[in-house]
Formats: sequence, C-alpha cells, structure tokens
Amino acid sequence: MANSSAAAHPRRRATGPAPSLTGPAGDVHPVLRRATAPPAALDLLAKAHAGLDEAATLHTPNERYATAHLAALRTAAAVLAARARPETSPRRRARIRSAWEVLPEIAPELTEWSALFASGAARRARAEAGIQGAARQRDADDLVRDVAMFLRIVERMLLLQPVLPQPRQDTGGAGVPPGPRARGGLPDAG
Repeated sequence: MANSSAAAHPRRRATGPAPSLTGPAGDVHPVLRRATAPPAALDLLAKAHAGLDEAATLHTPNERYATAHLAALRTAAAVLAARARPETSPRRRARIRSAWEVLPEIAPELTEWSALFASGAARRARAEAGIQGAARQRDADDLVRDVAMFLRIVERMLLLQPVLPQPRQDTGGAGVPPGPRARGGLPDAG
C-alpha cells in the first residue's frame, strides 16, 4: 500500500524554505574550508611531514640535508598530484623533467621555492652519496627551516582554500565580471 500512496503523490514538496534560485548571497564573506585535495597529495604531504621530523632529529649534516630535501621534493610532488594534468603531446611526454622544472608551470606562485630547491639538488645527491662535507651544519639547518616554511605554504594552498560565493549566472544579461561584492568583499560605492 505504501507504493500506491507514493504513486498517487509522486511530487511531494518539502516543507522547509525553498533553495535560492540565484545562488548564495553576494555579501557573504569567504570561509576557510578544507579543499578536496586528492588522497595521493595528502599522502605525500604526510610523508613530507614525517621526513621533515626525521631530518630535525638527525645529527649528521649530510643526512639532515638529504632527508630535508626529500621532504621538499615530496611537498612539490603533492602540488603536482593535486594540480598537474598529463602531457598531451608525445614530444613533451617523452622528455623527463624534474619536479622543480614542472612546478613553476603548475603553480607559478611557487617559482622561487622551486629555484631554491632545484639549486640544492646536486648537493643532495652528493650528501646521499656520502661525500664528506657535501653539506655543512648550517646548510642542513637552513634547508630544514626552508622546507618547513615551504610545507606550510603548500598545505595552506592545497588544504585551506577560501570558498567564495559563486557569481549569479544571468542568461539574459551582459557578462559583467564579478566585482568585490561577488567575491565576498564590500559592496560597490556607486
């Protein structure tokens, strides 16, 4: 009998307020919320944290430097996992490029960080090879500090994204770019 009741009234209405047809209000301020970063990116960030914690406990400068640099590389890989798209041309796909070379294309705001860590890649290779004096204590300390800052920046970039109200989509009006009001700022003065 329940089925016949449902069939008799197929279009029941909800008793709560109707959803807005024009979208959210334009004067709502953005709220920081967790973005939907892919699980691979989150895993890489967790590994970067673990590597950075390990680097902080190591005593040999070569080991500290190499471990911290690997944490930076994992952090960059998290950005690539979240934002990068596969190469479309066979020529570009065939060429192997480092994460430090690709990162500025994917996240231009990280260009200086990419250059900093790319400049330390040869030192990391020497440190991993066990070459005596490849990294001094000061080099390792500076790198650990830099990687910690880079990791925090990337986490904010990938995990804490402001969710802004979407501009109204009018089908008949002229396409006016959203102003501060549509982005959640103050209303226009004029």
